[in-house]
Parts: sequence; structure tokens; C-alpha cells
Amino acid sequence: MSDKTPTYFISHGGGPWPWMPPLRQRMAALEASLVDMVASWPERPRAVLMVSGHWEETGAIGVMSAPRPPMLYDYYGFPKEMYDISYPAPGAPELAERTLDLLTEAGIAARLDPDRGFDHGTFAPMAAMYPRADMPLFQVSLNANYDPMAHVEIGRALAPLRNDGVMIIGSGLSFHNLRIMDQRGAQPSRDFDTWLTETLALPASDRLAALVDWENAPAARIAHREEDHLVPLFVALGAAETETVSRVYHEPDFAGHITASSFRFG
Repeated sequence: MSDKTPTYFISHGGGPWPWMPPLRQRMAALEASLVDMVASWPERPRAVLMVSGHWEETGAIGVMSAPRPPMLYDYYGFPKEMYDISYPAPGAPELAERTLDLLTEAGIAARLDPDRGFDHGTFAPMAAMYPRADMPLFQVSLNANYDPMAHVEIGRALAPLRNDGVMIIGSGLSFHNLRIMDQRGAQPSRDFDTWLTETLALPASDRLAALVDWENAPAARIAHREEDHLVPLFVALGAAETETVSRVYHEPDFAGHITASSFRFG
């Protein structure tokens, strides 16, 4: 690409929604935003690097390296045919090696993982973005410690990939408390989303400190009882730390009651 790619933090929806017509209809606004994301790119990326809230490792960061990654059906309670679906995107072994080098050079313990498959935090949004599964795709794990600055550092290490045409996407949810994905979550999700949107709009010199202090945000621990679906944001931020942020998806009634958003950096 002639210019470095943007980075994103996206809300990725629920389960294998692109393969379930009723659920897909409920995710129509999210799907439209993902389609618009791709349409807004002036050039086709070389590959997509997804950092999903559904893959975390203790110690060394995992880097997916299979040339044809398998599927990982990391959900439960869905019809049995949802455990046979396929999203056969090619992997990116050479870029995985480059990613490992960048992490190692930054002093971040990392390892290649030739066995890891695409989880639904990756294959569900990608099915909307690239329904023909023809975009090279690989993943980098979270660190299970969820430390915000550790993930900003991961993003900083990965930033050079943007000059090589790699699209870095943090995939999670701006509100992720499955116990109250109903009217009980309406006000907390709205409060946290308002804080997140306003904080991301701060000057870069103030934004990082405010985001790292996210636990003091309104309804923070109601919105994220565990922050696995928020931490991908810090990777996207670290890879585009000083750049402007815009909201590319906002829905006040996601799943009927929840406020959810996605953001672009750069």
C-alpha cells in the first residue's frame, strides 16, 4: 500500500452470526459497518492481523503461523451445524515470522503457533468483510494478564506492519457482560460507551493515560467484568498511538438493549 494502514477496535458481534439468518438480521448494522470499513480502504491490504478477545496466552504471546489455519468453535449452545461451518481464509506464515521478529526485538516474549485455528472473534467479522475468504489472515494472542500497557507495547511493536500493508484489527466488544445483555445492561453500556468515545477523542497526549485508567470509568466493571474483550483496543491504540480516532460503528440497541461501538485509528 502507498500509505500505512489504519488500525481498528471493532465490536465483533455474537457467536457465528453470519451463518444464522435470524441472528444476522439482528447484526445488520454491525455487518454494514464492517462492509463499509473494507469499502473505505483505497487499496486492498496485504493481509489482516486480528487480535481477538478469544485468544489469550500466559507468558509468551502466540502468533498464528499455519498456512491454512483450522477452525476453532469457541462458543456453546448453538445448533450443531454451527460446529461444521468453515471460513477457509489462507494464513500468512511469512508475515507471522515477521511479526515474531518484531515482538522479540521489542523484548516481548512470543512464539509461533502452527496449530491455532480461527476463533469466532476473527472468522465472524471477517465473513462479513471478506465473504469469499480470500484475504490472508492471521492472529496474535492477548497476554492473559490483561495489562493495558503491556498490550499498548504489543501494538507499538506491531506498528511497522502497517507500512507493509497489514491491517491490524483488535476484535472484542465495547460492552461485554453476558449476564446482563438485556435491559439491565442498557444504562451501564451507554455510560461506558460515552466515556470511551469521549476519551478516544482526547488529544493523543492525554488519551493514553485516560484509557489505561479505564477501571475508573463510569460502569467500567459492569461493562467488563473481565476485560478480555476490551484489551484488543490497547493493541490497536499502541499501533497508531498518536493518530486521530473516529467512530465507525455505533448502535444504541445492539442485541436489543446494549450500546456498542467500533473505532478507527488513523
